[in-house]
Formats: sequence, structure tokens, C-alpha cells
Amino acid sequence: MIAMERPEIVSQTFGDRTHPPVLLIMGAMASMLWWPEALCRKLANNGLFVIRYDNRDTGRSTKYAPGEPPYAFDDMADDAIQVLDSHGIQKAHIVGMSLGGMIAQFAALKHPARVASLTVISSSPVGTDTSHLPTMTEAYMQHSADGAKVDWSNRDQVMDYIVRDAREIAGTAHPFDEKRTKGFVEQDYDRSGGFLSATNHFMLSGGEEWQGRLHEMAAPLLVIHGTADPIFPVEHGEALVDAVAGARILRIEGGGHELHPDDWAAMTDAIVAHTQAH
Repeated sequence: MIAMERPEIVSQTFGDRTHPPVLLIMGAMASMLWWPEALCRKLANNGLFVIRYDNRDTGRSTKYAPGEPPYAFDDMADDAIQVLDSHGIQKAHIVGMSLGGMIAQFAALKHPARVASLTVISSSPVGTDTSHLPTMTEAYMQHSADGAKVDWSNRDQVMDYIVRDAREIAGTAHPFDEKRTKGFVEQDYDRSGGFLSATNHFMLSGGEEWQGRLHEMAAPLLVIHGTADPIFPVEHGEALVDAVAGARILRIEGGGHELHPDDWAAMTDAIVAHTQAH
């Protein structure tokens, strides 16, 4: 544990709090807004009490000076449990995407009594050698390298890069809506007060104690993964399924590293069925 003081973690809920709780954990540099409100309401309308939250260094949660984050993956797993505590929830279903999927895995391993089931979207197995799996695409590697040239304190440069990022991680099944994406990124940028601190997410370490221990996962696991994911090719989702007994996978044909509205029905149905079964 690196951080000495617990951060303030800002969260929002949807639905009836007497319904089964579902905690949503988003990925690197992403505030709670990257779980679209319409998707949260869709889950809530299917009988779930939905909680989304701003990871530390995003949105309106505690931020730290960029460059030297005083926390590790383990601390972000504890943040998830802190959010449950703040809502008086003893046990919840957890859904994590990308880096949030890794945080969710750590939370389920570290706090098994608090996790009723786990859904991991567009992520990779933690504490596992993935060197034999396909890496991110050449195009995305180049785009990612361009991030080093961005002045993260310059709103226009950041806006341009994040919108391009959203285009790069989109799948092949649906057209990319640049206008909608730009409006959304502007909203997130202004609400967060910029993304400079969020770059800390790329410097995180920790979780070594869980090396090779994914087979200890007690939470029933559902993996959702796009077959055209350019960051974590679908083989990463398949490797996670192979590592956890009884795990299942839903492949989103042509899906990218994204929560595309056209895929919400399939994703929602799978998540609802998974939570009802457990």
C-alpha cells in the first residue's frame, strides 16, 4: 500500500437501491462519464442498482501532481471497495473496463467477500504472462507514441488527441461519430478540469502479490470482448477465461475497445443474466 491517505472518490447512482448493486469501474484516464448515462439507466431499468465513479486523478475525485502518483493498482482496487462502503453496500457485482477490468480483477482477488460476480470488458488477465498474446496494433502503437508529444495542459491539443484516440480504438462494425465524440470529450475535459493528472494512470505499478494467482478467483467471471479490439486483441479476453474456472466469454463481433451504443443491448443482456445467475 503506497497511498497514506484515502482519496475522495466521487460517485453517482442510478435505479432502486433495494435492487442488486452493480459497481462500474472505468479505464485509464477515464472518468465515470465514460460509462454513458443512458447505458447506466438501461442497466438500472433491468433491475440493477448501478454505481459509477470517478477513478482518482479523473473527474471530480482527488487528483495528484502529474508524474509521480503516490498510489498503485492495489490502492485503486481499495478505492472500489471504498465506494461500496460509502453507499453502505456489503457485496456487489463489479463490472470493469480496460484498466478498470484489471482493477476489478485485483478487487475480486483482494476482497473476495465483497464481490458477488465479476464482468471484465476489453481487458487482459492480471498477474499473468501475456507475452505470447498478440500486442496492440501497429496503428495504435503509433498513435500511443504520439501521446508523448501532446502538451497535456493545452486544451486544444488534448481534445484533438483524445478524439483521435476514440477513433483509433473504435471497432469495425459501426461508423465512428466524430461530432458526438468531440462533444462528449469536451464535457469530460471541462468537468474534470483537464486531464493532466490522469496521465498518472500510465505510471502505475503494484499487484505483484497476485502474480500467478488468477486461478484463486472466487467470483463468477464473465468476459466481454470485441473481436476488433486494437489495444487488447480478443486473445487477451480468451486467456482470462482460460485462467479462471467456469468463466465465460461474450465476443462482440467487430467490436473495438469501446462501449458502442449499438452493442449495449447484447452487453446489458449478458451482464443482467450474469448477475441474476449469481
